[in-house]
Amino acid sequence: MTTRPASNLDEFRSRCKEADIHTVEIATPDTYGHLRGKRVPVDRFFSTTVEHGVHLADAIFVIDMENDLPDNEFINMDSGFLDCHLVVDERTGRILTHRPGYALIFADSLDQRGEPHALAPRNVLAAQIQRCRAQDLDPVVATELEFFLCTPEWEPVQSHIQYSSLTDALAIEDALADMRDALLGAGVEVESSNAEYGPGQVEINTGHGGAMKVADDTVLFKSIVKQVAVQHGLRATFMPKPWTEASGSGMHIHTSLSAQGANAFADSDGGPNALMGSWIAGMLEHAESMSLLAAPTPNGPKRIRPNTFAPTHVHWGLDNRTVLARCIIEGGSQANRVEFRSAGADANPYLVIAGVLAAGTDGVERGLTPPMMAEGDMYSNPGDHPALPTDLAGAIAAYDGSPLAAQLGDMFSKSYISIAVAEVGHAAEHAPDPDEVNDWERARFIEHS
Repeated sequence: MTTRPASNLDEFRSRCKEADIHTVEIATPDTYGHLRGKRVPVDRFFSTTVEHGVHLADAIFVIDMENDLPDNEFINMDSGFLDCHLVVDERTGRILTHRPGYALIFADSLDQRGEPHALAPRNVLAAQIQRCRAQDLDPVVATELEFFLCTPEWEPVQSHIQYSSLTDALAIEDALADMRDALLGAGVEVESSNAEYGPGQVEINTGHGGAMKVADDTVLFKSIVKQVAVQHGLRATFMPKPWTEASGSGMHIHTSLSAQGANAFADSDGGPNALMGSWIAGMLEHAESMSLLAAPTPNGPKRIRPNTFAPTHVHWGLDNRTVLARCIIEGGSQANRVEFRSAGADANPYLVIAGVLAAGTDGVERGLTPPMMAEGDMYSNPGDHPALPTDLAGAIAAYDGSPLAAQLGDMFSKSYISIAVAEVGHAAEHAPDPDEVNDWERARFIEHS
């Protein structure tokens, strides 16, 4: 049974008492979606932290995967690496049932002036949620994540593929069962899990909801999966392309729009209604720019190859897993939605969801209409559809100076680009082959993705 996040602090206090919580983790995502923050004794949390928050160096918004500090215009030695102020979001308290005695609550980040910190991913997403709501529409989101389950030496737990088998690899089901239970205990709705199309690759499907809650759920999902894997003597990685020959791991983003409590795409039948069409058209117009949000490291774009179930071009279709924007449509269904299939599993969910919302909302604001629907195999016959960037440098070029970059904020975008530029330099030195995944890449990304 899923335990939903606490709706207010009084409810969270009661749950902490019932669960004998001794420590509350105050958590906020960094630019790569890694949860950072502080652990506070539960009594101090409710007596002091709730009102005054905690402070943390704003370096968390510019550090790379290995916690190095690439050159940054806004956060650097000259600025002094200032503190940002973490203020708890009282609607987000969770009990961590896989770690008895611990609870977690998400926090928003304020800068030195008490304003929302421009580089904080939660704030970037919040701005796009508000922009969508200004159209009297509320975004509804779900994410699907794939990951590899590995030995402590980072080898896949299997050497073969058995897609969705209920017989194969029963030995790892104990770990997956504990992952499902831990997610449920932390307020993440779990729908199902299955073996995916890679050796040791797994997908756990979770429920839909408001954009911020789903982003919180997704970053917590990744943290919990990693922790439970370790509890079982295993490791889990969300590195999008750990091995050259094996499948990559993606993060599919499903979106719909709610108007007056109902799915505004529901009357689509056989094709998108006008609103859904504008949402798709905006997503396609900004798809090349979104590549940097969807694949923020040199490894991520290596998924973008033919016949990988990752899209290679900008197009849309109905139930077709070779397109970028896959539309799930049944006449009159409240489940009608658009699936954005480009993002790797290492993408920051706050940022890639923010990008999808910004793009879709732009399409709605401008009343855009989508191009002709793509049909058939879009790998073997992509036609004249624009190609997505296939390396990090190309993704940077598509994002830099783009309308999407402006919509997500000039300061954020400049900082985000500078982190990616540093990664391009590292890859040029250590992993120059655009298709081969080498040991340097695995050492840099497999544990921390």
